[in-house]
Amino acid sequence: MPEPATIALARRLYDSNADPAVTKEIMSPDIVWDITPGFPFGGVYRGYHSMMNDFFGSLLPGFESFSARAEEYYATDDDHVFVVGHYHGETKAGKTADARFIHLWTVRDGKLAHLLQAADSHVLQEALNGASTR
Repeated sequence: MPEPATIALARRLYDSNADPAVTKEIMSPDIVWDITPGFPFGGVYRGYHSMMNDFFGSLLPGFESFSARAEEYYATDDDHVFVVGHYHGETKAGKTADARFIHLWTVRDGKLAHLLQAADSHVLQEALNGASTR
């Protein structure tokens, strides 16, 4: 049985490790990026530019490396896909963090148009504050 289109689209994102060339192609220019309150730089970011510059531009400078690794995909209908996985990060200070996440993606016109994230925010905050959470 072929993979649902929503899962294939989400899989491209995670398999590319959020490569900017891929994200630009598969994300809507007006994407809504809704990050759990309490997560570093949590809040709602509107538009591709805001997501990349305001969210990732604030988050990534605190990390030597940071990735989102998808482990399970669930398509709920033609417009939504859940992705379960974990973040792995190593801060500039050498502290590590592994935090679980669930992402609910809304697909519109064949592009990722909305992310609703739930994650173990405490683990990443602790690592950024100097505690190793591994």
